[in-house]
Amino acid sequence: MKQQNTLLQAAGFASVWRESALNESALSIVDRSLDFRLRQHEPYPALVVDRRWNVLRENEASRRLTRFLNGVPDTPSDSASPVNLADVFLAPHGLRPLISNWSEVARAFVQVVQSDALMDGSKETAALLARLLRYPDVTTLADMPRLREPREPILTIEIVKDSVSLKLFTVITTLGTPQDITAQEIRIESFFPGDPETAQWLERTSQKDEPRR
Repeated sequence: MKQQNTLLQAAGFASVWRESALNESALSIVDRSLDFRLRQHEPYPALVVDRRWNVLRENEASRRLTRFLNGVPDTPSDSASPVNLADVFLAPHGLRPLISNWSEVARAFVQVVQSDALMDGSKETAALLARLLRYPDVTTLADMPRLREPREPILTIEIVKDSVSLKLFTVITTLGTPQDITAQEIRIESFFPGDPETAQWLERTSQKDEPRR
């Protein structure tokens, strides 16, 4: 949609697709549905991100995990400088020291951003990709072919902090038949436990935050 608007404007025509802010009345039904999805995913983490992986909002489980990891700021959804999930996973000062299979995770993430950059052709996504490729070791990983067959059907993110070992995989959801650029570019990233121990930890952590009766 955004590319179509750009081409139309370059040819002297008016844009045909609108781009509304998520908090505008035009997207109120989308706004409410996102909040509903985030709440329903408890006690597992879930985030709403834009096309360039900026975190727009998150559920309480995501905030709890963030506080535990203590390496990513707990940024409110209305922050002027949102957390970028790609930076969180690839930057040396992000979660990299805690991810035991960082090479696999980083390779997969940067390849997704490369695909995004090819598809949308925007300067913003190209700038994000260039920034990620400047991080140590990322360029080498992005160009490295897979040398062995994957052990599992999906890639889990393996996080180790202190005596806690967590395994998480993600499901990415997009809105069907969007009629607005913002709606088209929104993604819901839902994290699921990759083993029973992670599920138990997430459930136990959520119970600690529940008010006493």
